[in-house]
Amino acid sequence: MNRITVDPKQMNGVPCIRGLRIPVATVVGMVAEGMTFEEIVREFPDLEPEDVRAAFVYRYPLSGMKIDYEKPLKVVGKGEWEAAR
Repeated sequence: MNRITVDPKQMNGVPCIRGLRIPVATVVGMVAEGMTFEEIVREFPDLEPEDVRAAFVYRYPLSGMKIDYEKPLKVVGKGEWEAAR
């Protein structure tokens, strides 16, 4: 399943989650502000935890960040994330 969609007819082509009007940048920003995946999913009930992970993979593909899909991400510094232990 492609969780990130870009449609020029929707939100002027801003990358969104699964065709929903929820931008990738919004989801990544929520984590950067300290929200957990669970809090984000509560805020946006149409999202799934994998959507949040997909937003990071899409937004930071060249960052060298390795994602352990079994563990949630946590903010360790402004613009930096690591897998929670």
